[in-house]
Amino acid sequence: MPGEKMGTASSPREVLEELLPDFAHNDLGNVCSWPDRARYWLPWSTALHYVNTPDLICGYDYDRDCRDAAGTGEKGMCVSGAVKNYTDQLLRHRGPPLADGDYNLTQSLLFLSHFMADIHQPLHAGFSSDKGGSTIEVHWFSKKSNLHSVWDEGIIETAKQRFYNNSVEAMIQDIDRNITGVWADQVPAWLGCSSEDTCPDVDAAESVRVACDWAYRNATNGTALGDDYFLTRLPVVYMRLAQAGVRLAFALNNVLWDADED
Repeated sequence: MPGEKMGTASSPREVLEELLPDFAHNDLGNVCSWPDRARYWLPWSTALHYVNTPDLICGYDYDRDCRDAAGTGEKGMCVSGAVKNYTDQLLRHRGPPLADGDYNLTQSLLFLSHFMADIHQPLHAGFSSDKGGSTIEVHWFSKKSNLHSVWDEGIIETAKQRFYNNSVEAMIQDIDRNITGVWADQVPAWLGCSSEDTCPDVDAAESVRVACDWAYRNATNGTALGDDYFLTRLPVVYMRLAQAGVRLAFALNNVLWDADED
């Protein structure tokens, strides 16, 4: 039952499958978007999808920045705090069975998986004044949009249509080939703080630097963004997606593996 200790599982994959809800059909990818829907009945979780950083500093500081920007200002209520919190919760699967009302480990898994993606989207660590690019209105090719949506969806959807015949599976396969091919020498550095299961402060700091260097550059209110912006930013998006996937896999392997059962 979700939320209880995995009594029979003997590998990270088996623990993962026991934690996944039935509607996932044993595929984590089928439910990674659940936290976007859950914010409607768990409104406190909205603040966990992003972190606001000071304009133009292009740096991240947990003590300064990781607070509930939309509510109480409570410390830790941001995406980096959420990644750390739900990693810690998932570690509880190794302990005694959880009591009713304790952590729901299925929710912890779904939140961690989603927030690991969010923290790698550069504008989820964007500037406070424009809400991570949400208030910067642009044209994405011929369509009205905002800068945040361009990085959430526009670049990926355009690439999927133009290069992959609308197949997300083909895009994922291409990124996977890069991870084991042209990026293979870089992957160890992506896991450079491997003394911990997750390194959300590092991830957030990377994202705000990418936001400054790539997302915000040449994209102000009213800008028409087309091929030049798209083709120069697409490799950055691919790499952030790859880093998110590699780091999530590393975290889940570590967190869901109980060395005592070896």
